[in-house]
Amino acid sequence: MTRLSFRQKVHLAREDAIVGTVKRLLAEKGFDLMTVDEVAAEVGIAKASLYKHFPSKEALAAAAMVQMMDQALEQVQTQEAQPGATAIDKLKGITRWTLQTQLAGAMPTLPAENSSLRNALIAHKGYMDGLMELSDQLGAWIVQAQADGTVNRALPPEAVLYTIFARACDPVLGFLKAGGSHSDAQIVDWVMLTCFDGLAGRPAVT
Repeated sequence: MTRLSFRQKVHLAREDAIVGTVKRLLAEKGFDLMTVDEVAAEVGIAKASLYKHFPSKEALAAAAMVQMMDQALEQVQTQEAQPGATAIDKLKGITRWTLQTQLAGAMPTLPAENSSLRNALIAHKGYMDGLMELSDQLGAWIVQAQADGTVNRALPPEAVLYTIFARACDPVLGFLKAGGSHSDAQIVDWVMLTCFDGLAGRPAVT
């Protein structure tokens, strides 16, 4: 194993601090309102020094999303390691983690339409590789869950996949949390219920 020099360790530690700050600001403000100046100020470095690590605002966001993707893939492995877990159990597990991460203010939010950012993400091999791996794994769980009848077979698998992905930026959590009347655990349970069971009530037992 190659040992890092002190300078390399400092460089990596600074990059971790930058990416951590970007993740938080993206979660709090979103990409459009986040500025490179405030990232540099919060990390405590000059803007010129920040650009030595990441050449643009888009590169900052891409680095944050790559780290988030890595964490999501770690959660996939955690779900896979659960003894006796079914496909629907795994889908619920990764979705619950997504909701909890968002409520904790640690889930970056990106604009639906931003060509420069979208192009930066598409060009980022680490991000695209992670996205494809995550999509393939969730897609396999979805197909299995439909086969065993725990997910509606009438839905195209990609519709289910995108519904789960959408939980990462679900505004319902923020609305419920802002009301101040419910715990995070209650909010997560309710959004999980609407996601996997829908809004229709069960027929009354006669």
